[in-house]
Amino acid sequence: MERLQKVIARAGIASRRKSEELIKEGRVKVNGKVVTELGLKVTSSDRVEVNEIQIEKEEPVYFLLYKPRGVISSVSDDKGRKVVTDFFPMLKERIFPVGRLDYDTSGLLLITNDGEFSNLLTHPKNEIDKVYVAKVKGIPLREDLRKLEKGIKLEDGKTAPAKVKFLSGDKKKQTAIVEITIHEGRNRQVRRMFEAIGHEVLKLKRERYAFLTLNGLKAGDARELTPHEVKQLRAFAMDSSKKNS
Repeated sequence: MERLQKVIARAGIASRRKSEELIKEGRVKVNGKVVTELGLKVTSSDRVEVNEIQIEKEEPVYFLLYKPRGVISSVSDDKGRKVVTDFFPMLKERIFPVGRLDYDTSGLLLITNDGEFSNLLTHPKNEIDKVYVAKVKGIPLREDLRKLEKGIKLEDGKTAPAKVKFLSGDKKKQTAIVEITIHEGRNRQVRRMFEAIGHEVLKLKRERYAFLTLNGLKAGDARELTPHEVKQLRAFAMDSSKKNS
């Protein structure tokens, strides 16, 4: 038996938290009866409906995608632009991205149909390192990079401390390559952090997520995560959560 919200999340309908909201709003039925209280456990033989539609119990799938630039981190786009799920035309499961990468940002993005897994990895308490390499306009001073390391004030609050490594600078072209490691997931965060110290990001790529890398992949390529990698990611997030609780 599993908790109802976990079953809904595992079916890819919504995150665990959002699934709980759906239950409280009376939008979930079990065996034809509306359920509004959390905590109910169901079995595989129970009929679960969300918004009058019976959920299909899909087997969970987990992929690592090397997202190219110019692709939306979504399952659909009203402007007809390419989305990350377009790279999985043969999958019948209702997959979605774990978090997001901006339209102009390339790199490592996880794809799944497991809402609980996605919620675990993206919860603010679970500080999972995300490593980006940025090509920026101008050559940042060491004192400016230290501001990023300590945390910098943005319009939506101060960022958590970051790890920053200056990789190279081109004085002729007046550009620099900087590696930055963060664990937050705010909208356009890395770009805004560099803009706050006066350096526009010209190119941005996420090269690592926790222990996962893009080794062996080209832009547009994807591979399935191994069961061990999925288990490691869960353990990584839960250990981080315990440290921060």
